[in-house]
Amino acid sequence: MNSASPRSRTLKAVGALSLAAATALLMTGCGQSSDGASSAATSEAAKVVPQKQTTSPSATAQLTEDQQERKKVLDATKVTFDDAATTATGEVAGSKLVDLDLEGVDDDDNQSPSPTATGSPTGSPSPTGSPSPTGTGSPSASPGADGPVWAAEVAEKDGTIHTVRINAVDGKVIEARVDADQDADDKKQTADWLAQATQTPQQAAKVATEKKKGTVTSVSLDDNEGKGVIWQVDVVGSDWKKTTFDVDAKNDTIVREETDED
Repeated sequence: MNSASPRSRTLKAVGALSLAAATALLMTGCGQSSDGASSAATSEAAKVVPQKQTTSPSATAQLTEDQQERKKVLDATKVTFDDAATTATGEVAGSKLVDLDLEGVDDDDNQSPSPTATGSPTGSPSPTGSPSPTGTGSPSASPGADGPVWAAEVAEKDGTIHTVRINAVDGKVIEARVDADQDADDKKQTADWLAQATQTPQQAAKVATEKKKGTVTSVSLDDNEGKGVIWQVDVVGSDWKKTTFDVDAKNDTIVREETDED
């Protein structure tokens, strides 16, 4: 029986070790190649699929509750302040505008003192559905039932005030009635204020909108703390903020300006 020589055994051992080393090297090379391919694929995918962008809140979502309400009402309003004023005074022959307000826009904080001692030159509105006392208008409708409404107060030469409510979408008169709650003093004060107001509400509105671009939502004749009378004008700008201007009713000078940030 022949046995392998020491030299032969040594060569076999070296060959086995060399084969193991080559196998390990080959496996390592394959792994690196695989990792490199994966990294390249991931990089290419990133180029094709954009990173997810976080969307910014909508403009409406950034508005305050008051601003959203103004936007809602004004978006639905088709009849301008000027047209509503013309319609209101046209309902009562020889009358002049005392107050005009777009219902639903800052109703809670837009109550200006009125010429009457009771705080409202028109008194309480008649019940819904009841006939107009003057017979010139249609039955009263609830505010907002048919969209936004312009609520106007116009006065005769002797100070007698009439309420005229106008649909702010189609311009039709919803209601026209005389205020039965006025007494002689109320009428005299209204007549005196109108006599002092040598500038029209339209002129005051023009002064206000020249100072701030926007939509007129309210104009009201008011007393300037015993220093004559003013037209108080509310203007809502493109930012849906409301600015109130007190405009001297004799010379169209702005005596006060205040912006509601809500």
